[in-house]
Amino acid sequence: MQTIEPGDVAWVLTSAVLVLLMTIPGLALFYAGMVRKKNLLAIMMQSFSLCALMTIVWIVAGYSLAFTNGNAFIGDFSRLFLNGLGDAWDKPFTLGAGTANAQPTTIPESVFLMFQMAFAIITPAVVTGSCADRMKFPALLMFFTLWSLLIYAPLAHWVWSPNGWLATLGIADFAGGTVVEINCGVSGLVCALMLGRRLGYGQENMAPWNLSYAVIGASLLWVGWMGFNSGGALGANGRAGMAVLVTQVAAAGATLAWTFAEWFLRGKPSVLGAISGSIAGLVAITPAAGFVLPGPALAIGLVAGTVCFWTATELKILLRYDDSLDAFGVHGVGGIIGMLATGWFAFGPLSATKDAPAGVYFGGFPLLQVQAAGIAVTIVWCAFGSWVLLKITDLAIGLRVSKEEEREGLDIVLHGEQVF
Repeated sequence: MQTIEPGDVAWVLTSAVLVLLMTIPGLALFYAGMVRKKNLLAIMMQSFSLCALMTIVWIVAGYSLAFTNGNAFIGDFSRLFLNGLGDAWDKPFTLGAGTANAQPTTIPESVFLMFQMAFAIITPAVVTGSCADRMKFPALLMFFTLWSLLIYAPLAHWVWSPNGWLATLGIADFAGGTVVEINCGVSGLVCALMLGRRLGYGQENMAPWNLSYAVIGASLLWVGWMGFNSGGALGANGRAGMAVLVTQVAAAGATLAWTFAEWFLRGKPSVLGAISGSIAGLVAITPAAGFVLPGPALAIGLVAGTVCFWTATELKILLRYDDSLDAFGVHGVGGIIGMLATGWFAFGPLSATKDAPAGVYFGGFPLLQVQAAGIAVTIVWCAFGSWVLLKITDLAIGLRVSKEEEREGLDIVLHGEQVF
């Protein structure tokens, strides 16, 4: 009989808090340390405000569009404003109840939606790294409200709802390689291209203002990622334990890979490189966390650290796009690496359930083909959708601050405050 298990509730709630910690203060500090001093408060304000805004958007409509049954492409309106949540508030929740692919859990729906809310918060916050130093604050609020409802929620439904069309194809994405990482990376790249390069890009010194802030932020992200990647097990179980272990291994491997690549090619291992490498590894292991063993996790980390070092330091310069804080170079590219690696290295028994004791996700060419299809669809959906929504926002209120405002700094211009 399906019952609520207090241990599972405790772990998923803890995971939800860890994911929330990743945005505030984790990502806020990470990004704040990497911008110039005159834009420090503005980038922190973006993470803080999106935490509040996405919470409201999620309870009003985002959760309903993402996780109610609906059809293969979008949920329905049965949970608008969390309507009906109180009917079974103390009963175990079944995702996709009444459908052929229903997934019973041992936690109440409030815990599940809170965990998923934390993902809906951090994903747009990551995108802000690509448009740092130049986007209007009201434009940011308008764009991400639309983006959350029209890009993020449908994609979450496709991948994580039991009757979503990518889910029924058998896509393996444990914690958000498509929904979070490729999504925010590609959307960030589109934002960077449409906003244009920062004034003085490639000519003026745009070095990070305070790397100590960035290290603290990266450290919080690393720790928080344990809940990000293991909470998807929806319980305190062996799969959650393995997810924590492989997350640590991949992050460590990527940190060292980026560090040694930079050391070899540029003569010195930088602090910025080390923390960027850790994020690359955490990103790449995200889709694989509930599907792979530690050996493959180390390989994923080593590859992600090396490849993301190249995309963030060489490809960006070669193609002359201004992905300010490397949302695409780290999250987009790392997410693609992780999704493909999951397709090859997935260890079937990790996905075992009472209904499928042998597991359902085995690595190899069949799963790799599904993963590749999911990557391609995600890239097209997020790129085109973000472009349309940015066009709408630009026509409505404009996207970018003026040249004079950009030179003065967004802290003073947008918020009337500054750090001395």
